[in-house]
Amino acid sequence: MRRFADLPGALRAAALALFVGLPLWAPAQAGALDGPVRFGILPLGGAFESRSDWDPLLAELSRAIGRPVSVLSVNSYEALEQAIQRDEVDMAFLSGKMALDAVTQRRVNVVAQVVRHDGLPGYRALLLARKAPPFNSLKNMLEQPERWRLARGEKQSVSGFIVPQLQLFLPNHIAMETRFRSETVGTHQTNALAVANSEADVATNNSADFERFRLRFPAEAERLQVLWESELIPHAQIVVRREYPPELRKRVQAFLVGYGRAKGPRGDAERAVLKSLHDLAGFVAADNSSLQPAAKLAYQLARQNAMTAQWVNDAARQARLQRIESGYADQVSVLRDATP
Repeated sequence: MRRFADLPGALRAAALALFVGLPLWAPAQAGALDGPVRFGILPLGGAFESRSDWDPLLAELSRAIGRPVSVLSVNSYEALEQAIQRDEVDMAFLSGKMALDAVTQRRVNVVAQVVRHDGLPGYRALLLARKAPPFNSLKNMLEQPERWRLARGEKQSVSGFIVPQLQLFLPNHIAMETRFRSETVGTHQTNALAVANSEADVATNNSADFERFRLRFPAEAERLQVLWESELIPHAQIVVRREYPPELRKRVQAFLVGYGRAKGPRGDAERAVLKSLHDLAGFVAADNSSLQPAAKLAYQLARQNAMTAQWVNDAARQARLQRIESGYADQVSVLRDATP
């Protein structure tokens, strides 16, 4: 059987046009608060994989809240971000930067945060390369990035762009967007496959998605090695549209927190669903304040970019730094409004 990722591009596009975005129930009028709850899924693998993994949990969520749930599974962070901005998403699974942007634009509130099987409060950004020389040394990459082809995540991706740029590349005077021989932008899965198949030399990824990649593509994963890993990054959040009444948001939160906690066959089935969802152990209650680490990361990256950029004079640099400080203070203020 051919994997979806192995299908020709035209066939994949046609399949996605037919499949992605189809609701679990018939859709109501867009934007109606009494219609289906529209759930947006962060594209961690592919759109097909993301949707099929979430379907069982969302079907249970629909029964728990007494509302139909439709699914928006997209191929890029940008597409999901635009859907949120157009108010086409009522609830979503988002990484820290996307959740931060949505909350600070006062469109959604955080209700839960994921917990993984290892119990750690976060995951790590990774750099992957092939095991075979010559492109298998972190030292060589940092010394001669212009010889390497980079596959990275979108700029909204915490582990695919923000953290590697902040913690590794900029401290070594390398801007990911300009210093490499070439760059491609994709999901963690497509980027890892690109390196494994010699279409790129190094790729950003993260520890959670690379575990998943090893299970789905064992032969390709065997060709790869980890060149670098970051400090811990806080886990992703579940957010809900602010216009929904507080009692509905609380019911969503209660369902998520209780999911996979029961004993017996029902709990076993729910835990199997969670394992397929990027090896999750479940969810914990959270609010907007859980995004403070994401805000700090974004602030640090903005400062680092400002410090290393070329400016016409020091006054221009200081003006930019002042705007960054002011913007960060505004974000922190919004995140203190922790109402779920």
